[in-house]
Amino acid sequence: MQRVLLAIAALALSACATKDQTRIQEISTTPLRDLNIAKVEIPDVLRDAMGNPYKAPSDKSCPALLAQVADLDEELGPDFDVPEEKQSHLDASKEALGDAATGALARTVEGAIPFRGWLRKLSGAERQSRKAQSAILAGKVRRGYLRGLMDSNACMKA
Repeated sequence: MQRVLLAIAALALSACATKDQTRIQEISTTPLRDLNIAKVEIPDVLRDAMGNPYKAPSDKSCPALLAQVADLDEELGPDFDVPEEKQSHLDASKEALGDAATGALARTVEGAIPFRGWLRKLSGAERQSRKAQSAILAGKVRRGYLRGLMDSNACMKA
């Protein structure tokens, strides 16, 4: 039984050591963000999208549109229609264990902060979080708008 537990822990840690390392760093700063000491920086490309996601770009050429979409992809991650890479069952299991481990760590850190919801409201962290979520939504809307322009201009997708 101990060997099984050690194997599961090793898989979880190996998964955490790669993909989830930034997630763990993010979780470790949760108390600072909850007190609004460490603020989430909104990237310029998302801040611009917040201004007016439907603003027609000055350069409507295909390379310019592709570059703008690539900038948004860099900040937002892949869009819905990008095919996911095929994973082996072992890799999928490692990823699931890593996700479970980081999820448990996040819940532990968040649960250790008494009256977390009130602290976030009083410190202004909740407002900052909503602003960051609005920026992400505006970026996604902007990317969709630009992809629609690319489709109407018959641009080749990269």
